[in-house]
Amino acid sequence: MEFVQNFPFICIILSLFSGPLSSILDRKKAKWVNITVITAIGAMNVAVLQFVIRTGEAYVYRMGHFSAPWGNEIRVGVLEAVMAVFFCVIMLLSMIGGSLERERELEPSKENLYYIMVNLLLSSLLALIYTNDLFTAYVFVEINTISACGLIMIKQNGRTIVGATRYMIMSLLGSGMLLLGICFLYGITGHLLMSNIQEIVRKIYSVGQYRMPLLVALGLMSVGLAIKSALYPFHGWLPDAYGYSTVSSAAILSSLVSKGYIFLLIKIFSRVIGFDIVRDSRVVNVLFVFGIVGMIMGSVDAIRESNVRRMIAYSSVAQIGYIYMGLGLGTTAGVIASLFHIISHAATKSLLFVAASGLTDASNDSTDFFDLTGAGYRNKLAGVAFTVGSLSMVGIPACAGFISKLLFAQASVEAVHKLLPALIALAVSTVLNAVYFMKTVIRIYTPEKKEVLAAKQFTPAHMSDQKAKSVAMICFIALNLLLGLKSEPIVELLQSGLQMFA
Repeated sequence: MEFVQNFPFICIILSLFSGPLSSILDRKKAKWVNITVITAIGAMNVAVLQFVIRTGEAYVYRMGHFSAPWGNEIRVGVLEAVMAVFFCVIMLLSMIGGSLERERELEPSKENLYYIMVNLLLSSLLALIYTNDLFTAYVFVEINTISACGLIMIKQNGRTIVGATRYMIMSLLGSGMLLLGICFLYGITGHLLMSNIQEIVRKIYSVGQYRMPLLVALGLMSVGLAIKSALYPFHGWLPDAYGYSTVSSAAILSSLVSKGYIFLLIKIFSRVIGFDIVRDSRVVNVLFVFGIVGMIMGSVDAIRESNVRRMIAYSSVAQIGYIYMGLGLGTTAGVIASLFHIISHAATKSLLFVAASGLTDASNDSTDFFDLTGAGYRNKLAGVAFTVGSLSMVGIPACAGFISKLLFAQASVEAVHKLLPALIALAVSTVLNAVYFMKTVIRIYTPEKKEVLAAKQFTPAHMSDQKAKSVAMICFIALNLLLGLKSEPIVELLQSGLQMFA
């Protein structure tokens, strides 16, 4: 075994135990420890990605060198490594982009707690990506839930506490259904290791045994993770959670947390049950319908919003619908489209939240739609960044969102019976996206009347130092354009990774 093969396990443990270290340091040192750890973990995952591309096959890392059922396993392939790298990049840029707001909005004594939650969150996301054990996945789902709840409510104003409470209630409901599904599977197969479960499931399914218990288990896990990832109509907690938390929290929650649960669901479909069995069960048809409804209704809710951050939050409901619509197509191309959209949406939504923060900084901290009039002139880089993010969400060529919608359209062609509703939903959702995003872009570039501008007196003290936020926005813009202009190698990586994934 080469030393690089230990990196996934080291990454999870390093992130897990850097939290307690942050608790005993002062806030500035804890901040730099957090940035250093995320950077180091990202670099190690890049090395892992290079290794699995070079070898051309996935490998299994047995912790303690004990085989199942006595030991626990990590399974590493191209798909897992790609997701881990992108998750680290998004988290690093989100933390950099929101550093100024954290210092301003959080009590000094709570900043350390914030970095503990971020470290635990990164550890849980990496574990969900790499683990080959279903119960271990559940344990880190709960760690993910607690960490995300802490990131939401750490500002401790009324709206964040309400949002965190709603989030916790819905997440615990989803976690309970996931656990019940795992218990059903364990009762049927006697295994918790994913590969062992799939072996038994295929045997009993081929002889027609336990069809109904398998369907119940699959349904429970699918609905549980759909609730946790805010698939419509289970999204009621999302606007307050994303709209009123810190910038870093909103960017991380919208871009990574829900995607971690969706990636686990894809892993359950491919590696635990088997996608052919999932397709036969018609569960994908249910996800397809709810995905399409979410695409439309999330955008309708966003159009009604006058708070720019809540508008971006409602947009996430629509984008989650895209991902579930792709999974619901029941084809390999649909899964590839969903996986690419996980990446492109993460890059774009984080960009939008950080850019919106820059615009509100230039508008006396107001998030009201009408107060943003002319904000693109007062903070030029934030205006450009928000425009790029908006164009990507609409699906303009050269942006990441265009490739996502193109892949979804191509995938829908392969699913003949779902072709028409999928294409109609894509067209309607694109028009609705253009309505609320382009409306906002026009608003931020509408010149303010001189007398109104003088009366408002935009003089926020914290506009003086925006270097960290500017770096993050520039990097997010570059990442978005990279995904839009150089998508072919990434799609090829996802395709090869999905082939070895199952």
